Amino acid sequence: MDNDTSSKAQSPIRKFHIYLISDATGTTLQGLARAALAQFEAIDPVERFWPMIRSEIQLDRALADLEKKPGPVLFTFVDKKLRRKLQRKCVELDVPCMPILDPILKTMSSYLGLPTKGIPGLQHALDDAYFKRIDAVDFALNFDDGRNLDGLEEADVILVGVSRTSKTPTCIFLARRGIRAANIPLVPHVPFPEEILNLKKPLIVGLSESPKRLENLRRSRLNADDEDAGLKGNDYLDLEKIEEEIRNARRLFSKHKWPVIDVTRKSVEETTAEIYALLMRHQSRLYTEEKERQKPQSDD
Repeated sequence: MDNDTSSKAQSPIRKFHIYLISDATGTTLQGLARAALAQFEAIDPVERFWPMIRSEIQLDRALADLEKKPGPVLFTFVDKKLRRKLQRKCVELDVPCMPILDPILKTMSSYLGLPTKGIPGLQHALDDAYFKRIDAVDFALNFDDGRNLDGLEEADVILVGVSRTSKTPTCIFLARRGIRAANIPLVPHVPFPEEILNLKKPLIVGLSESPKRLENLRRSRLNADDEDAGLKGNDYLDLEKIEEEIRNARRLFSKHKWPVIDVTRKSVEETTAEIYALLMRHQSRLYTEEKERQKPQSDD
């Protein structure tokens, strides 16, 4: 009997409810939770999301939900009274309860020698960084798909690639970091805009993809299949033509020594992270070059 109980206790849990309870928008909490859950195979979590919980009445609704379908709780609260109430309920229900930002805040507070402010949602305050992000999103939309070249010199990043290489979503993700990103499509038989080649400030990055996956993405985009007679002979879906597009794109990238990111099987978040790292190096180089230019010239 005891052996059976022990075996049952140790058997993996595949389907479960997970509660994300936050006193702010909860986007940070969601991101951390999903990153953690992605490390486990063959699980089926049901996310119960409760953002903007700032009163006991609001928390009571979340606790009533938790009581009906118990599961682990990840939370971000700065209000001590709400924290204690949530933690007591989790102890009562015998479910794990983790204040997800506490280890980060304690580490930073210890290092800085400063207390935390204890104000929910500060990362979403209407400060300069917030308006910079809004401006960057507007910029990305205005300079999407090469529709506008006037003012492109104000971009931080310009993405170049053939159709369906995730240029637009990557620009939007960059904009969420306050980075002004534009994108230029490479279209067969259409010359690349020469004026872009003379821009010094923006980092130009080439995006590439495996031809077969590109074909699948385009076919999915057009909601087509191999039997669709209306698309027979369509160069946009022809694998050989796609391979030629990719080769020509890579020749262009190589000619101008632009960094290239292969986005095949890569998430937009991963691509964005790589571009961000490239941009930091690019801006550092521009800063160094500018400092060198400003140095007084020797009379010698």
